[in-house]
Amino acid sequence: MKEDLYRDIREAVVAGDRVRAAELARAAVGSGLDLLEVVEKGTVPGIQRVGELWEQGEYFLPELISSAEAMKAAMAVIDPVLARSEARTRTAGIAVIGTIEGDIHDIGKNLVASMLQAGGFEVHDLGADVALERFIDKAEAVGAGFICLSALLTTTMINQRKLIGLLRERGLRDKYKVLVGGAPASAKWAEDIGADGYAENAVSAVKLAKALAGRG
Repeated sequence: MKEDLYRDIREAVVAGDRVRAAELARAAVGSGLDLLEVVEKGTVPGIQRVGELWEQGEYFLPELISSAEAMKAAMAVIDPVLARSEARTRTAGIAVIGTIEGDIHDIGKNLVASMLQAGGFEVHDLGADVALERFIDKAEAVGAGFICLSALLTTTMINQRKLIGLLRERGLRDKYKVLVGGAPASAKWAEDIGADGYAENAVSAVKLAKALAGRG
């Protein structure tokens, strides 16, 4: 039964079992199930449960990363089929994400990208050491509503401020919700530079993005 499959996918994500999650996703595709429903009742509730366990102090960073990778393994199977069917219209929003220019750290950014995807966002991950103009060009090209900027160094976080300035120069600031994160960032920093929000971890980043998108 499909409900059993949804449960198994949820459990695989919570357990951080990448192989099992991918196998179950292939089974869902092969069975001709509604893949949006598979996402909404399988992978998303699974990663939401992981977020709850994180907040309760039962899961830590290794578990969070493993579960995000399991979710990504399942979505790597599902997403191409969804794209072909053009069924993925019920998106929470479109986000462009990357680590700011001059900074090559990407573990935290990767986790946020995975969790945003699990939360229903269409995510365009530009990687690390991303030129400021590239964030804007990509956001314009894909019709994004969010630009998410990660910085792990105090020497590079200033580029988060510069990007917001660049948006203002181009008359685009009001078009995007700009979220910042990374070890040296803070809610005060976000306020000081005129960002729309700051998240200290991947779970809170998804909650913030959903709230700003009116889906929280």
